[in-house]
Order: sequence, then structure tokens, then C-alpha cells
Amino acid sequence: MRGEFTVVDLFSGGGGYARGFEDAGFRVVLAIDNYPPAVKTYKANFPHAVVLAEDIKEVSYNDLRELGGISRGDVDVVIASPPCEPFTSANPNRLRDPLDRLYSDPVGSLFLHAIRLIGELKPRVFVIENVPGILEGPIVEAIRLEVRRAGYPKVFFNVLKAEEHGTPSERTRVFVSNLELKPPRRPGPTVWEVLRDLPPPGAPYPPNHEYPEEVPRRHRGRLSSLRWGEALIYFEGAGGSRHPNYIRLNPSRRAPTIMGSSRLIHPYEPRLLTVREQARLMGFPDHHIFLGSRDAQYDMVGEAVPPPLARAIAEYIAEKLRENG
Repeated sequence: MRGEFTVVDLFSGGGGYARGFEDAGFRVVLAIDNYPPAVKTYKANFPHAVVLAEDIKEVSYNDLRELGGISRGDVDVVIASPPCEPFTSANPNRLRDPLDRLYSDPVGSLFLHAIRLIGELKPRVFVIENVPGILEGPIVEAIRLEVRRAGYPKVFFNVLKAEEHGTPSERTRVFVSNLELKPPRRPGPTVWEVLRDLPPPGAPYPPNHEYPEEVPRRHRGRLSSLRWGEALIYFEGAGGSRHPNYIRLNPSRRAPTIMGSSRLIHPYEPRLLTVREQARLMGFPDHHIFLGSRDAQYDMVGEAVPPPLARAIAEYIAEKLRENG
């Protein structure tokens, strides 16, 4: 029954996390994000939810109560997806000391504000998503301590792979929760299984399927000879790590991890993927639209929690909530 359980969505982005929960029968009642294209996108896709266009550092419990009509203990689940840049190895400017990433980096400390609001709302379940980098060094114990201070003595660091839960692309993420998450596995489809029925770019439907930008001129000469799975360029991340971009997709495999900066090359055509094609590879349904500039649309797709993975988590949580009454 839709709306059986309620959700508050912190760092809501373009709504991938919420899409999975709503598809599982939850009802999002409130979302918070301060990125204007994400706020517009979220409102367009979830018109029934109250969406606060606010910096979460400035949001208090009284704001949630007065603007969102939510009181302590009213919400079943709080989901949160604070920025991952301070913790990911793809960031060449990541701080060397792991604890500084959480406590000194102003973006990293947003993770702590998610915990603060969870402690104030007191949901039955919370799930905070981030990259595996939060498992590095002393960050785990620091997060465990902060969550306990917020009133939750049990803390689980659940490592889940999106491709094992119905997503057509690879993505390993950590979900910090007061619940151990063990959703059933369902392998995701391949690239061509989800792209083959799309019309050429520019067709009236689906949305966000306009002709994409062109490959940078200096790389176009190599485009025709690029093999499946090969990348046109690599960029340097933290500690000298190298990360590929402009990858030609292998149609018989799942796509590699999609990030906001990702641009992927069609497996059969000499062009980049459209926003809609990348959204399909993240598991978004075609009726989920993205607003704002083209770059903003790609960012919202790449920074989302894949809806199939979110749905698997949501269905598992709903089962546990029903068991516990």
C-alpha cells in the first residue's frame, strides 16, 4: 500500500534515492537540498513532497516542524546522501588525514549535519549513503560515536553493489544505518538490454534525450578506433590514482560507475550518451525528468543513488518495519 511508511530525504539531489523508495510504496514527505536544478527537478517528480531549498547546516528541528509539518517520531525512515567529494579517491584535493575529511572539511562535515537531523527527528530507521572512502582509517569509529550520540546505539556499515540489485551499471556504496541491510540480490541488466529500444536522440519521447555534446576536438580522431571498455582520457585522483572517462561501453556488460563528471560513449555510434541514456544506465524510469542545464542534468544522474538499489533497500526496510510493528 503506497504511503504505508513515510520518508524524509536529506541531500535529496535529483531524486534517485526517493524514486526507489516511492517505487517500493513509501511516501516522501519532505526533502532538503540547496542546489537549484535539483530542487526544481525534485519538485517536478515528487509534487506531493515539501521541498526545502536550504543549506542543511542552517536547518533546525524547528524548521522541519514549522515548514514541513514534521515532529519528532513522526517519520519512519530518513535517507541521506551527503556529498562524497571529501572522501572519494577520485578527488585529488582530498585531505590527507581521514578525520579532517569529516571534521575539518566544510563539505565533509555535512555528514555530521545529516546525523544531527536524524538525531532530532528520531526515525525508526535511517540510511546514510556515501562512498567506500568513509571506511578508511578512524572515520568508521568517529561516525559510530556521532550516531550513538544521536541516540542510536547500533550502527551498521552496509557495503552494497548496485549491479547486484537490478542496476545496469556498477557502483559500490556504503549505507550507514541502524539496521543491517541484506536485500535479496538481483543482477542488473546489460548496457544494450536497457538502451536498445530507445529512439534516436531528438525524438519527442523520452525526455532528456536530446543530442549530446560532442567529444572534445582533440580526441575525436581516436573515437572510431576506440574499443569496447577503452577510455579516451584518464584524470588523476587522490594519491596519484587514475580514473577513466569517455569510455566506450561494452553492450554485453554493465556500464562502469557513473559519476557526475562521467561522459560515456555509445557502444555502436560515434557519440556520447544522452542524459536519458545515462539515466537508464542508473536505473531511472523514463518518466523521471531532469531540469536545468545539460551539465546539471548529467550531474544529477551521476550523483544519484541508483533507483533499483534504493528500491531493494526500501523493500527490505519495509519488511523489517512490518515485522516490528
